[in-house]
Amino acid sequence: MNIEINFQSHVPIYSQVKDQIRHLINTGELQPGDQLPTVRQLAADLRVNFNTVARAYRQLDDDGIISTQHGRGTFILEPHSQKEAEQLRQLDMQRLTHYYLTEAHRLGFSPEEVRALFEEKFKQWMEDGEPPSEK
Repeated sequence: MNIEINFQSHVPIYSQVKDQIRHLINTGELQPGDQLPTVRQLAADLRVNFNTVARAYRQLDDDGIISTQHGRGTFILEPHSQKEAEQLRQLDMQRLTHYYLTEAHRLGFSPEEVRALFEEKFKQWMEDGEPPSEK
């Protein structure tokens, strides 16, 4: 499981962990039934406080994304329906868009500059049939 923490970001670390786990589920890298690392193991791997990972796991559990079974571990749950899976996918897109716009603003780009670059890259994607590379 590949989670990368941006310690320079204004997004809280627990939220980065939670959002990246959701993203890994939405992209299929994590499947229903897959076991997540223990809170202690993931905290050690990411070099963050145990409570930070515990908070992320607790929120994912509250959202019905994972289930922690005492003595067995933490597992990805099956979405209850196709509609719920699509809602989670849409939520992932909203978070990604929010992050993109927030970081562009933080870097000092104007809305017009962001729109121009986005439209250029989107046009390339439509023409090529796949997202453009980082150039």
